[in-house]
Amino acid sequence: MDLSSVGKMLILLGLVVMVLGGILWLLHFVPLQVGRLPGDIHIRGERWSFYFPITTCILLSIVLTLVLNVVLRLMR
Repeated sequence: MDLSSVGKMLILLGLVVMVLGGILWLLHFVPLQVGRLPGDIHIRGERWSFYFPITTCILLSIVLTLVLNVVLRLMR
């Protein structure tokens, strides 16, 4: 792997991050709060609280898998 391919990969990664940031910025009015999705587990006691964002983890895993697959296919 030479320096030019690393540079191309960094530029592509920067473009992906910029596009994702733009999408999130444009959709800021959507009432979807990542981290407070239905299916996330939140248990409260008198002096303690337990929060496990299972649905958020699954959703982020799917999105990141799709993005990485697209990036890797573009690099071939």
